[in-house]
This record gives sequence, C-alpha cells and structure tokens, in this order.
Amino acid sequence: MTEDPFAVLGVAPGADEMTLRAARRRLAKEVHPDLEGGDTARMERLNAAFDAALARLESPVVAPPTNGPAPRATAPPPRAQGRFAHDVASFTIEALPAEAFEALLIVASWLGEVLVDEPPYQLDVALAEPFDCWCRLDLVPDAGASTVALTLAAFDARPVPDLDAVRDAWVANLNQLGRPDPDP
Repeated sequence: MTEDPFAVLGVAPGADEMTLRAARRRLAKEVHPDLEGGDTARMERLNAAFDAALARLESPVVAPPTNGPAPRATAPPPRAQGRFAHDVASFTIEALPAEAFEALLIVASWLGEVLVDEPPYQLDVALAEPFDCWCRLDLVPDAGASTVALTLAAFDARPVPDLDAVRDAWVANLNQLGRPDPDP
C-alpha cells in the first residue's frame, strides 16, 4: 500500500490495535458494498489500510545500528502474551454479518454470558468453564461471508486459555446450529 494506512483509517500514526479495529468498523458501516452508497473499491482500500496498519504494529521498525553488531532478526511474538491473546482471522462464517451475529449470540449463550453486544460487528462474552476468560468477537464483512477475529483476556492472574481451543469451541458449536438433536 503506497498511501499511509493510518491516514486512510483516520487515526494517529502508531494507533493501537483496538483503535484500528474501531476505525475499521466505523468506516465499514459507511463504505461496505452491501450498504447504500458503499462500493467494493472503497471497502478493499479500507481492508488494505487496516491490514497494512496492523502489520506495522506487529513488525516494529528496527533502527540501524550506530556501531556494534548488526541487528538480529527476531521471531514474531507468540499469539498469547501475558494476559491477552488475539487472532486476526480466526474463522469465517458463510453468512453476512447480521445473520452471523445472531448465530454467535446463540452460541455465546451456550459457552458463557454475553457482556456487550454491538450488532452486527462486535460481541463480548464472559466464557464459562473450561475457558473462564473474556472473549471479544469482531465480525468483518468478507465477500458475502463474515470473518471473525477473536481476542481473549484472562480473568485475575490466571493464564489466557489456548486460543485455538477457544476458536475450535466456537466453530464446533456454530456447526451444531440447525442440526436436529440426536436424542430428542
């Protein structure tokens, strides 16, 4: 991307991830091609700016050395750091955000307690055992489907649950929707 992604999103350079997500969500409500006045090119530009800004946050620029050994490459940070874990594109639901959000609300009632719901783009849930953590689901429209990003935060001093296990629980429960109960 040749233009400044932070400017496209309307945020300050180096804004944190939560600010980037909020800006993307706000702008998607104006430019999404499924909405009146929206169009595909503007949505693609928004998505590209978000991805580029997020990549800049995850890959900080290393200053050239003034003297001494050359800088060494470092491995990307692990997905779970301390009390938080985040996965940008955890899974996709083959439905537009409004329908996907309704399905996630049902599954949220099975997995825990809904804390905040901002249809159709954001859902915060207090997950019950075995996960026992806070979980945010951000929905992003994606070519007739919805991509869901997960963010987890630990309660108290507990460790963050395995993000892949939480994602798998959401997907497994979503896949149960609409299936007849085998033991009526």
